[in-house]
Amino acid sequence: MIRIILADDHPVVREGLRAMLSAEADLEVVADASSGPQAEALAAELRPDIVLMDLRMPGGGGVDSIVRMTESGLSCRVIVLTTYETDRDILRAVEAGAAGYLLKDLPRGELAEAVRAAARGETVLAPSVAARLVDQLRTRPERPRLSERETAVLRLVAEGCTNAEIGRRLFIGESTVKTHLLRAFGKLGVDDRTAAVTSAMRHGLLDQ
Repeated sequence: MIRIILADDHPVVREGLRAMLSAEADLEVVADASSGPQAEALAAELRPDIVLMDLRMPGGGGVDSIVRMTESGLSCRVIVLTTYETDRDILRAVEAGAAGYLLKDLPRGELAEAVRAAARGETVLAPSVAARLVDQLRTRPERPRLSERETAVLRLVAEGCTNAEIGRRLFIGESTVKTHLLRAFGKLGVDDRTAAVTSAMRHGLLDQ
């Protein structure tokens, strides 16, 4: 039996997904959540095989939740199930550790098969998403170059340090930390700390 947690801020969507998946003999929805943080807590408690995660929820979710679940060592595999298929959303979700990226117009049978495939360890992508991902990889610019200080700051961000803590450990002012972060964001083509760390790790920039 494949155990599933649903994460979506719309109750009607959760009810529909529960009905669709519960109709399959080998799939069991064990809980549902209205935000990413709630799904994280349930996943830690219930240890499901799969989390079906909407990308954008008012209570928080999406990429940040995928990163936290991946970093916490949970064995569940997260599949993004959303209406959004922008290049940036797709790439960030995959970089964060998502096992799949599917769209909500997927027929029931295909959704069930995708869940089974992800539970087997496979990556599942909607055809349009796969095409976009391939195009992004083909046109991706060369590896960005970070300064030693920018790299040091990002390493500490990856450890969970605040800007004030980073400043104390590197003996620099908090405003200087922010400046290094903004420069790193620009070089990596991102706009937040989580995306900067995941992008830097993917490029191998934080390797010791």
